Amino acid sequence: MSDNLPKFSKSLFTQQEEEKSTWDSLPPEILLDIIIRLPIKSIITCTSVCKTWKSLIQNPSFISDHLRHSTTKYDHPLLLFRLCSKKVVLGIGGPVWFKDEKEFYALHWDNQNFNEYNRFDDFPFHAQCRRGIFRVVGTCNGLVCLVDDFGCYSHNFILWNPCLRKFVQLPKPNIKFRKHLTYIPSFGFGFDTKTNDYKVVRIMTFRDRDNLGVGESPLKVEVGVEIYSLATGEWKTLTAVPPTATELYGHPHASISGALHWVAFRRIKDDKFLEFVSVLNLEDEVFREIALPKLGINGNRLPTFISAYGNSLALFQKVSMDPLSIWLMEEYGNASSWTKIVTFVDQGPRRNKPQVKGFRKSGEAILLMTNGKLVSRGLETQEIKDLGMAGSYNTFVDSYIESLVLLDKANHAVTY
Repeated sequence: MSDNLPKFSKSLFTQQEEEKSTWDSLPPEILLDIIIRLPIKSIITCTSVCKTWKSLIQNPSFISDHLRHSTTKYDHPLLLFRLCSKKVVLGIGGPVWFKDEKEFYALHWDNQNFNEYNRFDDFPFHAQCRRGIFRVVGTCNGLVCLVDDFGCYSHNFILWNPCLRKFVQLPKPNIKFRKHLTYIPSFGFGFDTKTNDYKVVRIMTFRDRDNLGVGESPLKVEVGVEIYSLATGEWKTLTAVPPTATELYGHPHASISGALHWVAFRRIKDDKFLEFVSVLNLEDEVFREIALPKLGINGNRLPTFISAYGNSLALFQKVSMDPLSIWLMEEYGNASSWTKIVTFVDQGPRRNKPQVKGFRKSGEAILLMTNGKLVSRGLETQEIKDLGMAGSYNTFVDSYIESLVLLDKANHAVTY
């Protein structure tokens, strides 16, 4: 047998050389067309084969091509869940926090079985967060936008691709807090298709502490808007801000077709308010407005929340002791197409109402029930499916697609 070892080694070496020669002889476009069809973990492994492959895969053009391929050809939808290690509850003064609170993320197949696809327990940013957990601003093309503004003014932003273990820590924003003013922060995150750029939006609504709108006096409101561009790595302050006296509710927002949407309002007389959707187009960075359906009596301001529903908008209405209602804009941009499609009539008083956390690809709403269970519920059938997961006040759910975005970026400030 020992006599055959040199012959075997030579044969194996020759086979490896032939395979390497075959791959090297392929035109780059053919090689990339093969690699682009691989699972993302395999693509990452390919970057270690040789410098040529690494350079080709980390090229921004290939990263964009892979994203388009994943978006158009990917038939297995995923949902990203942000969950907490303990049950963060809503108390009288706001969320009740735990000093040893931790957050973790998991991907689940959005199918009948709802099996776990991947899990990210090694969340690397806990040490950077003053409150223990971050707020998830939103997700887009595999990126998760985080900010640590819970109960503090830190506003430390991070763009994170958990599948790649890559991230970018944003520089500090330009607009600062002013002690003599109260403020309401609003955030957004989306993709500018024209410039192929990812943008984070930070809107600060300031009000004078001595003029809070008592009686017939109009509110003295000042709005500052700034946008971070991943392409430039910088914040810039917008001069075209929402009209005077416009206030955004804050969180959450909806990102659709290159535009960000928030529920907003302005005082029109005494205690009467006009509610609408404030829209920021990420391409031209200009605000516009979409009317809301008439949700209450005499235009009084009511608590409402907005979300993306496919390529349009969904509105959640929670009013006094009334049940939770969901409205859909059946034709995006057409205010007359708002339609109330469901009212959950069996949920009791407001403090016991379910919280809508997101939507499945099938259109079912994902609800956090008062017992902490996460369920999906049909908007027409109202059929409930237990997802087998426990949630809490800060549970986040959104559709997700694996991508190579940030593969060409170096990590900053945190290592893991």
